[in-house]
Amino acid sequence: MITEDTIVALATPPGEGGIAVIRLSGPESLQIAKNIFVNGKGEKQEQFKNRYLQYGYILDKAQNMVDEVLIVFMQAPKTYTREDIVEIHCHGGMIPVQKIIDISLEEGARLAQPGEFTKRAFLNGRVDLSQAEAVMDLISSKSNDAARASLNQMEGSLSRKIKALRDNLLDLMARIEVTVDYPEEDIEEMLRGPIEERLEKASNACLQLLETAHQGRLVREGLKVVIIGKPNVGKSSLLNALVRENRAIVTDIPGTTRDVIEDYISIKGVLVRILDTAGIRETMDQVEKIGVEKSRELTRDADLILLLLDASNSLEKEDKEILQWLGDKRVLILLNKADKPSVIEEEEIRGLTDNSIIWTSMIEGSGLEEVENYIYNMVYSGSDGPRNPAMITNTRHKEALIRGHKHLEEASNAMDAYMPLDIITIDIRDAWEALGEITGESLTENLIDKIFMEFCLGK
Repeated sequence: MITEDTIVALATPPGEGGIAVIRLSGPESLQIAKNIFVNGKGEKQEQFKNRYLQYGYILDKAQNMVDEVLIVFMQAPKTYTREDIVEIHCHGGMIPVQKIIDISLEEGARLAQPGEFTKRAFLNGRVDLSQAEAVMDLISSKSNDAARASLNQMEGSLSRKIKALRDNLLDLMARIEVTVDYPEEDIEEMLRGPIEERLEKASNACLQLLETAHQGRLVREGLKVVIIGKPNVGKSSLLNALVRENRAIVTDIPGTTRDVIEDYISIKGVLVRILDTAGIRETMDQVEKIGVEKSRELTRDADLILLLLDASNSLEKEDKEILQWLGDKRVLILLNKADKPSVIEEEEIRGLTDNSIIWTSMIEGSGLEEVENYIYNMVYSGSDGPRNPAMITNTRHKEALIRGHKHLEEASNAMDAYMPLDIITIDIRDAWEALGEITGESLTENLIDKIFMEFCLGK
């Protein structure tokens, strides 16, 4: 792709800071730099050495100094967009930044649209669409594991798997074409066995990727963990212990927490959105009633529920009712206050639920490491862990894989029904195109524009 226009935008976050970086990309980038920049001696800079940072000043059309800057020219095609790029490192204030952008616009550049630099990198073949999307995922990542997953995708780990899958399907379609040109029965019979095997292999490859989607969502968005239990069982103390600060008020008075307290923490690299809720009990207090209802609502879409029970008391009616309405949700039961003489009977709890049980004490800090290990293993158990090179973290990719797998299953069913091979090719082609949506090879221009419009300005 050859673009005729040059774009400009602020590449660093807006606001006040030590420095700001303004980026230009396109055929006129170098000429604009020559027009608005003078070196430290106040002389026009006619030659810009590739990838060489130079000191000087930006001048407006009246030759008034706008800012003291560092400027670098990067020559195509070895740049982010595969176009000529100029980056201007100026002081990070709103006035110098806006003035330099305005001067660049006067010199013929236009303001970049959101994500347009990365869109040009995609259109110019530097990255595919899944790699481009990983750029924004990396920028917005909130944990080490989310950042690592984005970096793996940027480096093409997912793209290589999708390409291998599509190449296999393309070769299958080419082989089936042989039966169209040479429709002898013996050729078709000879091809059916190998085609069935390769369809099954491709279908299994799709399934293997789809199996990482749940884990990928948890890595990218974080695990939603809700703390529930009766009043005064230690829920707020647990939140404070996991967050490692006094985030919630802790008293001996039941019903202290009436609203939801939320925070984000990282447990061994796993992003966790943790919510402390109001104690669940029958109450006449109208405000507390609202808090109890919120507690119930939050459990409906929680990835994990931490149910605290007071180990220094026997299992009560309210505890059993909570266990009952939690049903088949993912629950980790914490028998808290283990520092006190134990009254609760673990066997009675195991008779009511199959969920895991951990003994804890917020005063002594016991059991917390087991809780953190449980949360970590919930995300990574049975997998390659956070270093899994190809993980589906994007909903769009997951949906494309689901459709691709469905078409492959339909092709296999058609094979079992002994349908003509040229009919089966339709399903194989549909699978090939669905998988191509992940890398952007099968998407329409409108959908591509929509995806990049979700990017931040300057990227």
